[in-house]
Amino acid sequence: MILASFLLFILIIRIVLGNDSFKQKIRTVVILSLVVVVLGMAFGKYGAQAGLKWWVYYPIPMLVTVLVPPLVLKMNSRKILVYLVLSMLSAPVIHAFFSFFLGWDEYMPFWDIPYYKTLI
Repeated sequence: MILASFLLFILIIRIVLGNDSFKQKIRTVVILSLVVVVLGMAFGKYGAQAGLKWWVYYPIPMLVTVLVPPLVLKMNSRKILVYLVLSMLSAPVIHAFFSFFLGWDEYMPFWDIPYYKTLI
């Protein structure tokens, strides 16, 4: 799930920045992706396992995802808007895919998507 989220995040950044700017900032994008996606998801997973409430371990990575990339990549208003829309859509899409096809429902634990085998 982390790999899928990592790749999707990079794709979103590529769409938002465009090819030329993306290529110029590839090192920054990869480091940013590691921080936002990998550390964010690790914080969420271990926060949940540590017994934190979802409203503690879920919003912190979400806020990092929303606030840090536009600041680090110096996005203009239009790019920020596109980034926010795409990043907000990506979490439910990843959750729905992994929940439905693999039965992994911990990505967004407050949104129940049935595993397809339970429907058969």
